[in-house]
Amino acid sequence: MGFHELSLWLAVTAIILLATSELISPYHGQTLLPAEKRKMRNAALILGLLFLATVAVRVYEIIAA
Repeated sequence: MGFHELSLWLAVTAIILLATSELISPYHGQTLLPAEKRKMRNAALILGLLFLATVAVRVYEIIAA
């Protein structure tokens, strides 16, 4: 997996986790997903920040070249 694929994977995963965390019902009894909303949102934010870091590295590579 190259750097560009890693960047794309981070972006897609962050979007999926964030959308899923927003769609989960706040009532734990009404959902079939045994996941906590806060943990999923935090994971999405961390992956989003990692994606932004990869974008910053790519921009630096373009400017430095």
